[in-house]
Amino acid sequence: MSHRQTDLLDSLSAELSQRVKDHVDKVLLEITRRNFASQFAQGAPELARFREAITQSDSKDDVDFLRSFREFIPITNYEPYRPFIAKFLASPCMEGDVKDMFAPGLPYFFAMTSMTSRHAPKLFPKYRPPPHLLQQNSYQGSAPSEGTTLAPSSLRYWQVLKIDCEDGKSSKEIAVCSTSIGIMRMGMNWDVEHDKDRLDLWVPGRTDPFAISLVKNYRTLFILNALFALADRRVTTIRFLFANVFVIFLQYVEDEWPLLVECIEKGIIPDVEDLGDLRAPLERYLTPNPVRAAELREIGPPVIQDWAVRVWPDLKQFVGITGGQAAVSVPKIVHLLGPSVTIKSHGYGTAECGIARVYHEGNPNTDFKVAFRDGVVEFLDVHSDEPSDRVLSSWELVTGGEYEPVVTTRYGLWRYRIADVITVKGFAPDDGLPVINYLHRRDDSLGVTFGASCTESQLTDAIVSAAQQSIGQIVAFTIVLDDRDKPVTYGYLVELAGEPSSYLLRSLYTQLYQVATRQIFENLISASDDYRLVVWQGKSRRPTIRIVDKGTFAEYHRQKCEQMNITVGHVKVPVVTFDPVMKKWFLERVIMEL
Repeated sequence: MSHRQTDLLDSLSAELSQRVKDHVDKVLLEITRRNFASQFAQGAPELARFREAITQSDSKDDVDFLRSFREFIPITNYEPYRPFIAKFLASPCMEGDVKDMFAPGLPYFFAMTSMTSRHAPKLFPKYRPPPHLLQQNSYQGSAPSEGTTLAPSSLRYWQVLKIDCEDGKSSKEIAVCSTSIGIMRMGMNWDVEHDKDRLDLWVPGRTDPFAISLVKNYRTLFILNALFALADRRVTTIRFLFANVFVIFLQYVEDEWPLLVECIEKGIIPDVEDLGDLRAPLERYLTPNPVRAAELREIGPPVIQDWAVRVWPDLKQFVGITGGQAAVSVPKIVHLLGPSVTIKSHGYGTAECGIARVYHEGNPNTDFKVAFRDGVVEFLDVHSDEPSDRVLSSWELVTGGEYEPVVTTRYGLWRYRIADVITVKGFAPDDGLPVINYLHRRDDSLGVTFGASCTESQLTDAIVSAAQQSIGQIVAFTIVLDDRDKPVTYGYLVELAGEPSSYLLRSLYTQLYQVATRQIFENLISASDDYRLVVWQGKSRRPTIRIVDKGTFAEYHRQKCEQMNITVGHVKVPVVTFDPVMKKWFLERVIMEL
């Protein structure tokens, strides 16, 4: 569907530049003055020069304070924060030891980074924001809409940290969970201690009763969400963190279609795994609906074009991250949603900080306007010859430039590197804030491993383009080092949307897929000068494509969730798989090589 477009500014006028500077300075002062008294700000060696500068100047002078911040706060990564965060993990953990650690008071929850196979998750404390910010939709878990919203969410947590309070009698429990779940809990005041008291709750506007969010089994979570959503004809919004997880959700719907329709007809909860005492509250909410069941039987499972708007006639929008790995699932989603449904992203952010909101006057999938709700965003020029610690403010950016965001947050991070690369598309004409597009992670491990530094975005774009031209719809993919021959190359492992056997029946099947490997190769040659050079030098060769069995990526998500006791929002299949155990697991599921 077409997007409303507003002309962006290529550069800022003096007036707009000053407006942006005034806005940034105001938020930066609010954050840094509040957090300057924290244990981290007063004790971290990295901030010693800043503390000394404040001591020697007029600390009440805002201009001096900001000048000292910009001159003496260095770029930081996770290491300076690690020993301070470790104090929360101690047992026993006393309130006096961790109070005001990064910001005033105690954290409401700890956000954890998404789990890939290469790294253990990082933990970031999240404090309750000021009341005026807590009222914003982004802190309420989901924006309001007419009708109902299908937004499967698990309130599961990785662990709970116990803090013994100063009174010596009570304690506080702090969940370690995904950012989205923590924000939902904070916005709804759903503390961990009283989850079982909410089993009879059903939040208006949602398709799922509260009890479903406590389900631990991955398959059961999706089947029950599908059951209540299919029973509800009023759905107007579908919301997933990652768009490709919606495709996995629909695989469960397709596989269990007869069961789901029968349960709606009879008003019964299916016999699913690990439901336990959650069955009773759910049974009270599901009543027999033979009319709806007959309607669903006539429509059939999610395989036909425009399926979603047939099932939910009032469906207006799908919200989910469509970049990175999720990009390959977009054609499948568009096919099932139909052209009348708007697809847009959640915005751009990380576990550390929300960085930018969806820019609705542009492409809601890819255009984001820098925001200062969670913190102040500064930037490093990734192509600059200047020292790597030369930090740029929003009004100093150049259209078309590529930058790494650096954040100073309300939660106590000081000029923290995000390790992403973004490009500036232009500046919003109303307030002068930068409108950006996400490009890729800032990581040189690809070049070290493969001998060619194609970015994750280039590797993803290559397979997306090949899918559109020859392969057809793809559920998901990952890339492994294909070292079966010399030189090494990128080995794509791809799951097709549909049974592979149906493709084999096509007379041109083999020819089309041979074309696909050539298309990927040509796309990478065109996109990366470095790749073109190493191919010319004989250090790399044409990428390979292998097909994995149907359901491979759904099974990967399920296993990760249950093995690591994490929610689906934390499972991220990397664009490039480095871990040898994970690589072996995927290769065991290869059913065909092209």
